[in-house]
Amino acid sequence: MTWVKICGMTNLEDALVAVDAGADAVGFVFYEKSPRCVSVETAREIVAELPSCVEKVGVFVNEPPERVSAIADDACLTAVQFHGDEYQNPERYSIGGKLFFSFPVSEALRELRGPIGSFTLPKFPKSSGILLDSGTQAIRGGTGKTFAWGEARWLIQGLTRVHSVVIAGGLTPSNVAWAAEFLRPWGVDVASGVEASPGKKDPEKLRAFVRAVREMDRRSG
Repeated sequence: MTWVKICGMTNLEDALVAVDAGADAVGFVFYEKSPRCVSVETAREIVAELPSCVEKVGVFVNEPPERVSAIADDACLTAVQFHGDEYQNPERYSIGGKLFFSFPVSEALRELRGPIGSFTLPKFPKSSGILLDSGTQAIRGGTGKTFAWGEARWLIQGLTRVHSVVIAGGLTPSNVAWAAEFLRPWGVDVASGVEASPGKKDPEKLRAFVRAVREMDRRSG
């Protein structure tokens, strides 16, 4: 079954809709420049109302490891997602718990178009997950834009031999099934694609997103 994460949670109502829809994880953004940023207190209050089987993921951008650990403990998170430049020195962030490193696809593809042998994949901890997103230095995530799925397909296939690969960026209820079937990632991650406005989910879009993934899973066996 494809792992499904609904990111950018700012209130309990949306988180409960995600759980009821069958999402495997919910994400909380601790990046002040994001319209989906939440306080530690808000995240902790929401987490306290969620079942233990649902992963609670904190999203951070270029925060010191010790601050990430402190917030993760305070908010009772079960996983951490690094969404900044942490992928350049992943060994620095070998903190406890489940880790996801966001890896900018556009940068990887740009280097891959260069001379043969010019691209070197960062050495991520083997137990970590890799999130491939369409974010940029200016806009780290929630862009609502897809990356070049066809060009990135072989990169994803290579990464899945070692890591749990999650795709994000521009996913919606109408395209997620095709993307997941074409790219065969371990998981999918969505924020803006199921929103009514930044930070507020659209319940029908959210349910349709999870339903589309589960129907694809059943077709694929």
